[in-house]
Amino acid sequence: MRTKVKDILDKIRPALERDGGNVELVDVTDDGVVKVRLTGACGCCPMSTFTLKQGIERTIKQSVPEVKKVIQV
Repeated sequence: MRTKVKDILDKIRPALERDGGNVELVDVTDDGVVKVRLTGACGCCPMSTFTLKQGIERTIKQSVPEVKKVIQV
């Protein structure tokens, strides 16, 4: 599951980089929780929660149904 999530983040990354941000995979737990760290402009952006839930989490869950949620650490 970790490899699948990493591959999806690699596809999302260019869009974040265009806005000066990035995403780092911290952990994928056995119970389907993905932990990420938003960095750069995304780390302090007021829209980061929207980016996390409506962008990153939605995209990951569509491709990896075992993922239950994505949280920022």
